[in-house]
Amino acid sequence: MTVADWLEQMSSHRALVRRWTDPFRVRRQDRKSHPVEDFLFVYYQYSPGQLEKWHPGIGVSLQPGPGAAAHFDSRHYHLGSERIFADTSLITDKERSRLEWTANMLRQTAQRKGNYSCLGLHEWAMVYHGTEVRHEKTTPLRLPQSEIDAIVESRPLTCSHFDAFRFFAPDAKPLNRTQPTLESRPAMEQPACIHANMDLYKWAYKSMPWIGSKLLIKCFHLAMKAREVDMRASPYDLSTYGNYQPVLIETAAGRAQYEQLQREITAQAQPLRQQLASKIEQILAISGTSS
Repeated sequence: MTVADWLEQMSSHRALVRRWTDPFRVRRQDRKSHPVEDFLFVYYQYSPGQLEKWHPGIGVSLQPGPGAAAHFDSRHYHLGSERIFADTSLITDKERSRLEWTANMLRQTAQRKGNYSCLGLHEWAMVYHGTEVRHEKTTPLRLPQSEIDAIVESRPLTCSHFDAFRFFAPDAKPLNRTQPTLESRPAMEQPACIHANMDLYKWAYKSMPWIGSKLLIKCFHLAMKAREVDMRASPYDLSTYGNYQPVLIETAAGRAQYEQLQREITAQAQPLRQQLASKIEQILAISGTSS
């Protein structure tokens, strides 16, 4: 790729991502928050600046040019006088172990049958009995606490996602049919889970710069869609943040709507999960050699 080509790719990528990063920075400066759009920057450990940096991924060589050494760090890149590339021979043992674990988990998740009966009740279980309401300082609940508690108690909790389950209110955890742990994650994640599909973004950025920004951004966009569905189906009132129509899972119609949205997210996640697993396996296969 010529200098002109990769500079154009870099500029286009940054312009695309700033649709999300610029408003986040403004809100943070103003000490405001957005329960949907800020989540990927606050909960996940990948900064706006990191997301804005373009990476070509493995198998692409770049013609050296001004500023290349500052953008492409020597910890991951071969910075030669004739070409620059993401050098898989630089992958550390720790990074290799993480990539192997990630590919295995993605493959196991893809092979399981999806559970479409959870109905997004994890957000309700998190505020059960009102002992701790995560967004109470910025986002009010749309139902009285007694009604929220009644919904949690009226249906079985079937959350399979550790990072959702660990935020359950203490009284709600025993109500869940399973007790997910960090160690059991590869054996429990399933492809219909909103959070498992949102987490494709996490597994993508943890595989950077090797997988490249193109796949990362696809996972980012899906994660934003999943987060919107997640919060629309929650007991929170999003009316002050824009046109976020609630998915009323306390009603039969709302439960059907949630399942349909969940199936749409799952359908979009399936090819991304496969692409991500395949790309990581490709990286592992050629690591230790030069590209």
